[in-house]
Amino acid sequence: MKIVLFGATGNVGRRVASEALGRGHEVVGVVRDPDTASAPDPRVRLVKGDATKAEDVALVVGGADAVVSAISPRPNARGMAAPSLSANSRALIAGLKSAGVRRVLYVGGASSLEVSPGQALADTPDFPDAYKNEAREGREALAIWREEAEGLDWTYLSPAAEIAPGRRTGEYRTSGDQLLVNEHGHSNISFEDYAVAVLDELEHPKHVGERFGVAY
Repeated sequence: MKIVLFGATGNVGRRVASEALGRGHEVVGVVRDPDTASAPDPRVRLVKGDATKAEDVALVVGGADAVVSAISPRPNARGMAAPSLSANSRALIAGLKSAGVRRVLYVGGASSLEVSPGQALADTPDFPDAYKNEAREGREALAIWREEAEGLDWTYLSPAAEIAPGRRTGEYRTSGDQLLVNEHGHSNISFEDYAVAVLDELEHPKHVGERFGVAY
């Protein structure tokens, strides 16, 4: 597959690129500042594009078999401002439709996953204030995909509550809208195994038109 990857230099994007290349796929990375960014792998061609602008999306995704959006709602390490996930979602939907590309996987957050029926992780008393704005952004993005992405083969993938660098085991569990925890009550996954889940879903789609979660 030819995969166009937004946010290719971020924590998730770099692992997705590595996993995709390891499976023999072609990866084109889209960043806002390719002149100052470093490709995660010499085989990844970086191109300039703003993931919050539909015209940019349409221009860079042409000919892609699949698109992955792995942008973060935080400022990047090179000092560029945090993008809006709502604007990003709407730009992707419009740009993909314009370019005639249907398959897209959206890297979402865990905060909208349910810890009990009707209660999201972000609504629990101990949810950190520092992450509430990101949680709101993630919820808004999920609602946009559910309500506005008709005609696209979209998937929204939420990680565990804790996602961090680790090792690639190739093992993970999946859920729908529920937060997965292990026998000790922890919810975690490595960036590496999250990337495995991304590529597994692209190669063998099981969650088209819906959100699913992954964790150990």
